[in-house]
This record gives sequence, structure tokens and C-alpha cells, in this order.
Amino acid sequence: MSSAAPTRTIGDRALGADQPVYVCAEIGINHNGELRNAMALIDAAVAAGCDAVKFQKRTPEIATPRDQWDIERDTPWGRMTYIDYRHRVEFGQDEYAQIDAYCKQQGIHWFASPWDVPSVDFLETFDVPTYKVASASLTDDELLRRMRATGKTVVLSTGMSTPEQIRHAVEVLGSSNIVLLHATSTYPAKPEELNLRMINTLAAEFPNVPIGYSGHETGLQTTLAAVALGAVFVERHITLDRAMWGSDQAASVEPQGLERLVRDIRVIEAARGDGVKKIYEGELAAMKKLRRVGATA
Repeated sequence: MSSAAPTRTIGDRALGADQPVYVCAEIGINHNGELRNAMALIDAAVAAGCDAVKFQKRTPEIATPRDQWDIERDTPWGRMTYIDYRHRVEFGQDEYAQIDAYCKQQGIHWFASPWDVPSVDFLETFDVPTYKVASASLTDDELLRRMRATGKTVVLSTGMSTPEQIRHAVEVLGSSNIVLLHATSTYPAKPEELNLRMINTLAAEFPNVPIGYSGHETGLQTTLAAVALGAVFVERHITLDRAMWGSDQAASVEPQGLERLVRDIRVIEAARGDGVKKIYEGELAAMKKLRRVGATA
């Protein structure tokens, strides 16, 4: 790859076109507020060879629109208001302290998508290696400025956003320390809505920014295609069981699928090569045997 290819740093890992694809397993709220589920999902990510797990961090009264607070819904814990549900699935200091210690023990990065400024302040107490902007937060300038102020690499998902909104968010964050992820914010997303060529479009418009992919589709093929198209960061939601209760479970990858995904990403990144044509040593015998004219290296 060209030495001009943009690179970033997440913790102790370099990220860029000449580096291994950075694979993030998004746990999000698929733990359903249960620490044991979160730990099992971390174990699955470690077993698959992922680089990181990601959570979502909210201050429910800030991140939840006021007109939705009192809407009642059926949950595994009984019927409750939406604001009570948001509190029920939110981890606090004690849970994240255990997650932080466990991830360090297992040698895997963890970070989160903060949905409000106090959540950035909360995550700063754990010195997370990066921040992820959820697609829904792309237009929240105050939140973007707070993440930028940490000085850490910020990963920006671009689902449900116009080109103008993306350009504005990049301007607010600054292009020198961000990673852009192409995404379609449908759960699950149909193949015809994935528009993977946007990876190329973003790379052309922001040549000094590494481009990745955040997928919400079912299946693995299209995520692998994103890697073939040049994505240097890949994120997929993970779950213990796609049949579990929760809005993100159906668009998530189970542990066995996660292992296959990481395995195949490593094959594809090796196969992409550097784009420079050469005759490989393994071709010499075939050339000698099969080429009738000009059989020289």
C-alpha cells in the first residue's frame, strides 16, 4: 500500500490500509442489562479473535426523548415505562469496572458509544482507547465536540445521514483523528440498502481518513465484501442467541458466526495484497511447464 495511506491509533493498535483489519464486536445493549451476558459476549469476541468489544452508554433522562418516557412496553421484566426500561438495561460504575478489569485480563479493547456529554465524562474515568459516534448522534455537535476534546481517535458511523451532514460532522470533529464508517441504520438491513460502494465514495471524498464499515445486516457475505472493498475497521453487533429479546438481536451475529467472520476477514485481507503485479515463486514451475514463448521471469 502507498505510504500516504491514512492511519490512526486505537490504544496499542495501528489502524489503516497497511494494517490488519480492526474488528469490533458490538455488544451494545444485547446483554439486556445482565453482567453475566456481557461477560459471555466478551468471551465470544476473544475466542473469535476480535480486537474490541463495544457497548452503548446513556444517561437515560438526557438520551431518551421526553415524549417517550411514559410509553409503556412489555419486557422480560414485566410491563414498564420506556424510561424505566432504559435504566434497567444501563450499566453503571460497578458493572463497567468489572468489564474494564475483565477486558484487560483477556487482552481485548473495550469502548462505547456515548449518547450524551455526561456519558463521555463517565467513560473518561476508564481511559477507553477510542470513542464511537452512533449514527443517530452524528448531528449532535455538542457531543462531537466533547469527544474531540478527549484527544482520542473518534470512530464516526454515517448511517441515516446525508452527505452534507457527514461533511459537517467531519468538520466539527476534525479530519485528522477520526475513522469514518459506512453504515445503513436499518435493523436488519436489506442487501439492496447496504450500498457498499459508499466505502469507495467516502475514501475518495476524505482521502486522509481511514474508512470502515458498520454492518446491521443478517449473514456475513456483505461484511466480507466490505473488507474486499477496502474497509480497515469492521463492526458487527454480536449476540448469544438471535432469538433473545431485544431490538438489535436479530441483526446480530452469534458466536459461531463471529468466529467464521473474523477467520474470513483475515483470509480476505491477506488476499487483497498491495496492488503491485509480480510473478510469485509458486508460479515459476507452472510458467516453465506451460508457457511456450518467453518463459522467463
